[in-house]
Amino acid sequence: MLTIEGTVEEIIFTNEGNGFTVCDISYNNDLVTAVGYMPYLSAGETVKFMGSWVTHHEYGEQFKVEYFEKVLPCTVTMIFKYLASGVIKGIREATAQKIVDKFGDQSLEIIQNEPERLAEIKGISVKKAEEIGQNFEEQREVRKVVMFLQQYGVTPNYAVKVYRKFGSEAIDRIKANPYILSEEIYGIGFKTADKIALSMGTELNDVERIKAGVKHVLAFNSSGGHTFLPKSILVQQASELLQVSEQEVEYAAISMMVDKSIYVEKSEDMERVYLVPFHHAEIGVARRLMSIAFAQRQMEMDGIGDDIAEIEQEIGITLAVQQKEAVKESLRNGVLVITGGPGTGKTTTLNTIIKLMERKGYSIELAAPTGRAAKRMSEMTGREARTIHRLLEIGYADERDDLHFVRDESNTLEAEIIIVDETSMVDILLMNGLLKAIAPGTRLIMVGDVDQLPSVGPGNVLRDIIESGMVKIVKLTEIFRQAQESMIIVNAHRVNQGSYPILNMKDKDFYFMNRDSAGEIVSSIVELCKFRLPGFYGYNPVQGIQVLTPMRKSPIGVSNLNKELQKVLNPPSKSKKEKSYREMIFREGDKVMQIKNNYNIVWDRLDSSEEGTGIFNGDVGCIEKINDESSSMTIVFDEDKRVEYDYSQLDELELAYAMTVHKSQGSEFPAVVMPVFPGAPMLMSRNLFYTALTRAKELVVLVGKEGSIRAMVDNNREMRRYSGLADKLRISSQFTVHSSQK
Repeated sequence: MLTIEGTVEEIIFTNEGNGFTVCDISYNNDLVTAVGYMPYLSAGETVKFMGSWVTHHEYGEQFKVEYFEKVLPCTVTMIFKYLASGVIKGIREATAQKIVDKFGDQSLEIIQNEPERLAEIKGISVKKAEEIGQNFEEQREVRKVVMFLQQYGVTPNYAVKVYRKFGSEAIDRIKANPYILSEEIYGIGFKTADKIALSMGTELNDVERIKAGVKHVLAFNSSGGHTFLPKSILVQQASELLQVSEQEVEYAAISMMVDKSIYVEKSEDMERVYLVPFHHAEIGVARRLMSIAFAQRQMEMDGIGDDIAEIEQEIGITLAVQQKEAVKESLRNGVLVITGGPGTGKTTTLNTIIKLMERKGYSIELAAPTGRAAKRMSEMTGREARTIHRLLEIGYADERDDLHFVRDESNTLEAEIIIVDETSMVDILLMNGLLKAIAPGTRLIMVGDVDQLPSVGPGNVLRDIIESGMVKIVKLTEIFRQAQESMIIVNAHRVNQGSYPILNMKDKDFYFMNRDSAGEIVSSIVELCKFRLPGFYGYNPVQGIQVLTPMRKSPIGVSNLNKELQKVLNPPSKSKKEKSYREMIFREGDKVMQIKNNYNIVWDRLDSSEEGTGIFNGDVGCIEKINDESSSMTIVFDEDKRVEYDYSQLDELELAYAMTVHKSQGSEFPAVVMPVFPGAPMLMSRNLFYTALTRAKELVVLVGKEGSIRAMVDNNREMRRYSGLADKLRISSQFTVHSSQK
């Protein structure tokens, strides 16, 4: 292997996802091309390259780089070129000139060891001097981590995440336990961490490796909604993943029970194995919900009929029997669940309850799981509704590093009535956080459609609460006359009951376009979104129309549909900057979605000085600005929350012209366009189809095969979610009732 040293003259090409770079370097008074994986290389840097000379059939002689090492320049000319390249954040050409004019060939030593001296230069404040020093040091540390992880196939973007998580201790911590990468860094999988561990000498049957594998299997299945796994399934999956015997997995699981990193619970038919947080959450939800439900409170039923009649007159409606029952039960019970499909009057019932509670002098808080659901709730009620995260005041306290909810058992919510909409979307961890902040004596009213898809996160909370039979449930089933005019609502109920939808009734809001191939479906969807629906109905093609699809891959999946829709709805333009990331192109003006909860990211309101933290899985926004100089992208969510993303955070975003039905939960769109084409039975299910239809407010257009529509309606097999909440609610209710009778 040869070693050459030269100065980078020009970066010809770089793939920021994996660091592959083509650059021209000056070497021995000649210009040569170097190619290889060289992340974070900049023009002006002096570098040692280790590799070999090769001849490319088209580009001629090149130096193929296996390893490289940056060398700090030593002459004034080289130092200036290095600093002027922008490689150090906060220094550009003019500032670089001032620094070398002042400190000469000592410039880099000053920046590294005495950065405060940069403030001796006119125009550089003490604060900026410190920032330059910090940026220089961080760049050196990041480079070490990038180079260390590169040999294991970890891309530079993820290496930066590792550095930001663990700082200068990153390499030492990884060497001590490579599995922290998969446990604590979003996007780095267990297989990558395991590859690193094995290359460092970890044996296949090392007990720490098996423990990490067991945790991974449980965590992986939690992403599918399970709060636990039956022990037999866990042992089998872990054994296959790790290539060790089932007996070795069982021994490791016993050790994990002892050190309390997993919890094993025996039921009548199986042993349930939990990651500890999920077990604690189920126990907490069961105990707290029963405590709220059975808390002693004074019934205020006198004159309730007159109150309801006055409210009916005030809002100009007459409540149905089930709606009146729900209103009355909201006073009788500490916990009430109101469930029902579209058009059954959930909103009217909710508004009546709010007015009644306000008449009686109760303070009320309204909340929903996502920003879009909270916004809808505000529009429906005319009152402020917040996300559950905002309601619980997520943040930091006492200089702790970990984010947590400020509202909890020791700092409960002050409202006397808490109303949560779209409860089917609430997972077990979020419900536990909410109930911690609700003191017994407060009334909790949960509203949701139990027939929709369950939460994206672990648990089956609303269904388990209903199936337990431990709290009061009012199910609204009557479809009101005005709702019967909408074929969207009629067909949603037909689908939910196992009947096929009625297609293409004249002058209605539910249409089907027959297309035989995936290519024809995609072309028709693009035409609908670009021309036909905006032209005929006046919909904004980006904000007014949402394409929903059951799947991520395939020609009619999210990835391909987004590429095709982006081409026509936000095509390339000289006036719009772009950023390529992996297989996506982000462009100014693009509709994008956050695909994981980020509790740390800071946002500010466009129309006020309000600031906050947190953008959550499923939030949709628009790219306002792409800035290569600061390596950042500015996105506006919910039309008024501006957020700045570093390029290293782009794995948290994807285009959102099309989204999966799962990601659409809690949202309502003027028009929904949906491809219907054969796919995996686990995706093409009745409740997924039902959920998609109930997202549309004014128009549904299905494009594809009628046989696929029928197949979805016929497929009523719901994927089983392993969840123990219903059992725990029944057990907790016995203890709660017994305690209240003492």
